[in-house]
Amino acid sequence: MSEPPAPPAPRADLPVRVVLRPMGNPLPLGFLALAGGTVLVSGLQLGWLDDADAHTVGLLLIAFVVPLQVVSSVLSFLARDVVAGTGMGILFGTWLAIGLTTLTTPGGTRSAALGTLLVVSAVAMLLPGTAALPAKLVPAAVLLTTSVRFALTASFQLAGGRTLRLAAGGVGLLLGALAVYAALALVHEDARGRTVLPLGRRASGRRAIEGDGADQVDAIVHEAGVRRQI
Repeated sequence: MSEPPAPPAPRADLPVRVVLRPMGNPLPLGFLALAGGTVLVSGLQLGWLDDADAHTVGLLLIAFVVPLQVVSSVLSFLARDVVAGTGMGILFGTWLAIGLTTLTTPGGTRSAALGTLLVVSAVAMLLPGTAALPAKLVPAAVLLTTSVRFALTASFQLAGGRTLRLAAGGVGLLLGALAVYAALALVHEDARGRTVLPLGRRASGRRAIEGDGADQVDAIVHEAGVRRQI
């Protein structure tokens, strides 16, 4: 009985087409959700909201912040921006944990478990934050300030103290302002097709807006989803 013929060897010269789908920038949505979450938690930390409102804050984090950042993370990965996708993914997981903990514990209660997670989240946010620095200064500042905000909140959860609580709340408000500005700048940039408000774009970040088509796809063959292995 004869053996079946061997399959033909793959040819390196066959043309391959990679189809890209245009989409809107998902970062403004994620940044506005971040602003909502950090301002709500700052309200508790600074005493603007009573401890009795903690359960409502937890519910709002889960209902408003988490879904928007899930969408922003998924669309960022689909848009081939691993920095934005990773940052938004860490954020939605962290806000979900904060929301659930706040919802299920008495108002004003500290949690060592949540504090430990926030330490991990603070370190994790340094990765996309530092990766964004060479390209976009303002989004990088948002991500890095988020790291500081999580670190201060973690310190309060682990050690307590009015000073740490107020510091975390104050940095949270600063983060909210930065996130709103970044979202505003990105929305105007996409709507008008040019930079209107400064975003600190440099190098690859500037080429993403001002470069030609070749600048956008010159290394696409090496991106995850195109190359054989991630």
